[in-house]
Amino acid sequence: MKKFYFTVLSILVPFLGFTKDEEKKTPQTEDVKKTTEVTEEGDAKSPFTFSGYLDSYYIGNFNKPASRSNQGPYYARAFDQVAGQFQLGLVQTKMTYATDKSEAVVDLTFGPNADLGNYGNAIGPLGSTSMALAIKQAYFTYNFTDKFSMTAGQFGTHIGYEVIDAPVNFNYSLSNLFNNGPFYHTGLKATYAFTDRASLMVGLVNNVDGLGDNNRKKGFISQLFLAPAENWNVYLNFINSNEANEAVPSVPADDAFYRMFDITTSYQITEKFLLGLNAAYGAQKGDYQGAGGPSETKTWAGAAVYANVAITDGFGLGARFENFNNKDGARAVLNRLDQGTTVNSFTLTGNFTLADGHILLKPELRIDAYPKIAGSAEVQQFEDSDGRFTKNSQTTLGMAFIYSF
Repeated sequence: MKKFYFTVLSILVPFLGFTKDEEKKTPQTEDVKKTTEVTEEGDAKSPFTFSGYLDSYYIGNFNKPASRSNQGPYYARAFDQVAGQFQLGLVQTKMTYATDKSEAVVDLTFGPNADLGNYGNAIGPLGSTSMALAIKQAYFTYNFTDKFSMTAGQFGTHIGYEVIDAPVNFNYSLSNLFNNGPFYHTGLKATYAFTDRASLMVGLVNNVDGLGDNNRKKGFISQLFLAPAENWNVYLNFINSNEANEAVPSVPADDAFYRMFDITTSYQITEKFLLGLNAAYGAQKGDYQGAGGPSETKTWAGAAVYANVAITDGFGLGARFENFNNKDGARAVLNRLDQGTTVNSFTLTGNFTLADGHILLKPELRIDAYPKIAGSAEVQQFEDSDGRFTKNSQTTLGMAFIYSF
């Protein structure tokens, strides 16, 4: 398991009772478990594991939007998009097979959020516009030595603090940084552990969030992991890719780029209190996956602060404050006039655990606030109960119901 996940969840382990998904961070190469691991009772443990989760939610919106949507005009929410209805989120099934030197992972998802998380592959292999089944991850890793490994296939992105999996994040709703950053990559990456406190990952991948590629150029990804002190982990992440389709003439294909710098860090201040930070800066020029793009460089940036506290063995409380700046209009955070904008979001989430940690209940309050648009009361960000866009902020309150196995 990745050490970042142990750090982020170390405050939660006493009352969450599950381990993290392994898709996101790779601080160092570790030996995978043996083909037959002997238990305390002397029985052989299978190299094959099967796990997963399912989640659903109910969220009320204080604006009472006529459409029952939390989205506003452009993607104000990643997954929890529907208000005033019970909704299915995601169903995950994950299978792993490990030996002394290798590991294979097949990670499949189903349900509405599988469609959303499969961004970049909206058309299925049989021509369907809805992916009832999505490949979230499918990769294998070979450990050449205790320090050096290579991974090939489709794997979750190394960028960002949050992941798709609802049991893994403390907050149920996802940040704008998550919603506007990469989800996954397809390619080859290598990791070398210099020490227990420092490692480097580099790789070559296809299109951002795509199984295939729309040109002959490959993206470069990297992650530098550092542990400056006990209980303090730092990840310096980078991606540079040319996403240009040569048929789109807005900018010469060789001049186009998509580039992102990201830092993720967490510090376990006490046994019960964890503080985290995610900050990112991105830039884009030219076509992006055939959808067009700016002829001059446009940028975006964001930062989110996380504070999680374990109040009892069965209950924790976590807060997230985030600012996302898309004034240049390079990402999907826009206002009703199709202009770039900014958003401040505050999220407060509780975590209750039942059934030995298999059941998670997450009550959550979230506030999204955008700048007011001058000139008309009916071109603001969010819808009211009459179907008019008169609100520049929204407050939602609800509950997520999660079962992990």
